[in-house]
Amino acid sequence: MSRFIKNLHQIITLLGGLGAFLLANLAWAAFPDKPVKIIIGFPAGGPLDAHVRLFQEQLQNTLGQTVIIDYKSGAGGSVGAQFVAQSAPDGYTLLLANTGTMVINPAVYSQLPYDIQRDFVPIARTAQQPLALIVNKDLPVQTLKEFIQYARANPGKLNYGSAGNGGISHLVPEMLKQETGIFIVHIPFKGSAPAFADLMAGHVQFMAESVPQAANYAKQGKLKALAVTSTKRSPALPNVPTIIETGVANLEVVGFYGFLAPKATPPEVVKKLSDAFRDTLQSPEIRKKMLEQGAEPAYLNSEQFNRFLATELPRWAKVVRDAGAKLD
Repeated sequence: MSRFIKNLHQIITLLGGLGAFLLANLAWAAFPDKPVKIIIGFPAGGPLDAHVRLFQEQLQNTLGQTVIIDYKSGAGGSVGAQFVAQSAPDGYTLLLANTGTMVINPAVYSQLPYDIQRDFVPIARTAQQPLALIVNKDLPVQTLKEFIQYARANPGKLNYGSAGNGGISHLVPEMLKQETGIFIVHIPFKGSAPAFADLMAGHVQFMAESVPQAANYAKQGKLKALAVTSTKRSPALPNVPTIIETGVANLEVVGFYGFLAPKATPPEVVKKLSDAFRDTLQSPEIRKKMLEQGAEPAYLNSEQFNRFLATELPRWAKVVRDAGAKLD
């Protein structure tokens, strides 16, 4: 009798475990059954905001749920990254991050409130894009060569704006300074939108920022684009030379955008989200609009994106060391 009771207990335990397993899988099979929130670590109106809004509607259709965009700006994207890292690992809170947040900040800062490899699981890389080197429209230069000559003739009198300390818009001008020997003063902002506003107002004279916004303002005559930091010209700025065409060596830089989730997010949810971004980016209309803005659709799934980040982290650590851009 005791053996029967023991066996019965084992069967009940086994069925209970199987039931819990099935319930968990049924729960993930229903994902998402409520809105998905995308956190951006910079203010509204910046490049990341413009990027996600390109495919927000299509992503909602693919997921079958509302996609909410929320902004938690500060510390070069670190505030938003920390918020997501500490969120529930259920796939309903994602981080849209740029090159700076993912691979430059870890090299620039000795201490961060997050670790990309420890605290996150990559979902998908969605785009790559160069930066545009831009100046205030009233600055008496028409080319990058003229800007370098002007900066040399006026050391310390020109300011450059960035989206914040430690980001790619901070690092690229520092690389330009190192390469050319010019001295321009860094003015960090809380996001690229206020930096653009001060560039157009003349409070700062130079910026290295994403092509989509730069192209938009350049076409309106609100600023002048001098070069793009890629090996080929941008469709959004076809008349603007590449950095190589200008004769400045060692300044080829292509940034990227990607989505991440808290580390313990279930693999089934990660795959659903990654597949949703893949399907969304296959839309010809979205790809066309992205290219027109100056970004190149560059999808990587979770595993591919993870490997990509593993190679980018040490590469950018070297760039930071060489540029002397470490902040603490």
